[in-house]
Amino acid sequence: MNRSTQSNEEPELLITTLEEAGTRIDKLLALRYPKYSRTYFQNLIEMKSVLIDGEPVKKRTIADEGDEIEVIFQATPEASLEPEQIPLDILYEDEHILAVNKPAGMVVHPAPGNWSGTFVNALLGYCQNVAPGSDPLRPGIVHRLDKDTTGVMVAAKTLAAHQKLIELFSNRKIEKLYLAVCHGRPASQIINMPIGRNPSRRKEMTVLPDGKDALTEIQVAAFNEKMSLVLAKPRTGRTHQIRVHLKALGCPVLGDAIYAKPDPNGPERQLLHAYKLSFDHPITNAPIRLIAPIPADMKTYLQKLCGPSLCASAIH
Repeated sequence: MNRSTQSNEEPELLITTLEEAGTRIDKLLALRYPKYSRTYFQNLIEMKSVLIDGEPVKKRTIADEGDEIEVIFQATPEASLEPEQIPLDILYEDEHILAVNKPAGMVVHPAPGNWSGTFVNALLGYCQNVAPGSDPLRPGIVHRLDKDTTGVMVAAKTLAAHQKLIELFSNRKIEKLYLAVCHGRPASQIINMPIGRNPSRRKEMTVLPDGKDALTEIQVAAFNEKMSLVLAKPRTGRTHQIRVHLKALGCPVLGDAIYAKPDPNGPERQLLHAYKLSFDHPITNAPIRLIAPIPADMKTYLQKLCGPSLCASAIH
C-alpha cells in the first residue's frame, strides 16, 4: 500500500453500496460521517489520507459499488484541542514529565468518535505547558495504551523530554511489564511472531509471515483450570501486540471484544493492565520506576487465581 502520509492510527474502512455508486468520494464520506464537513474530507484527500483499494484518491474520484475506502483521520485546520478538567490519577510528576494511571475507557488522544474526554484533553486541562509533538492532536504523547487497557501512561511537559522519551521507547530502553488475565494456560516463553494488519478484517491485527517483528516475553504467575495470570514484557511496540500474541497461543485476554469470543458472564473490558514502567529519567538520568495500582475489576479475577495475596510475590 502506498501512502505519503504516515499515521499510527487504525483506519476507518467502508465498502461502498449500490446506492452510493456514482457519488464523489468527498460527498460520500460527508454523508457517512455527518459530524464532519465535506471540506474536512477534501483536506484529508489532499493529505493522501483517503484511499481506494490501497491507492490515494483525488477530490473528483467517483465511487463504484464495492470499493474498499480507507479513511485515515488526521488533524486538519478544522480540528482543535480543548483543555478539559478531567481528574487524573497522578503517579509521578516533575517539571519535565508526568505519569498517570490511565483508567479503562479513556482514549489517549482525540480520534474519530472521541474528539473530547481523552487523556490529551485532560493533560491540557491540568498542565499549562505541554510539549508539542509532530502531530498537533498528540501534544506530550510519547506512547499509547488501548482505550480499555489500564495502567501507566507517561507524557512529556517539555520538548527536550518529549524527544528523549521517544528515543528511549524507540531504542527499547524502557522496560514495560503488563498484567493480563487470559483464557487457558499458555507456556512461559518468548513469543516471536510477526504482526500485521488482518487482510480480511482491517481494523484487527494478526500474526502474519510478512508482518513486522514482534517479541513478547510471557511468564505464567498463577493459573486454574480456566484462566491464567500472565506477566507480559513486550520487547517491541506493535499495535495490540500482547492481545494478538496471546490469541495466537489460543489464550486470548479475558474480556477482549476483538480477539476473544463473547462471554456474557465475563468482564466488561479486556483485563490488560500496564503495571510497571522502568527507565532512566530523560533529563536527569535518575532511575524511574512507576507502578500503577491494579484496578478493581482485575483484582476480582486475581483473587480467584491467587487468593488475598493477589500474587504479589510473583508480580514483583
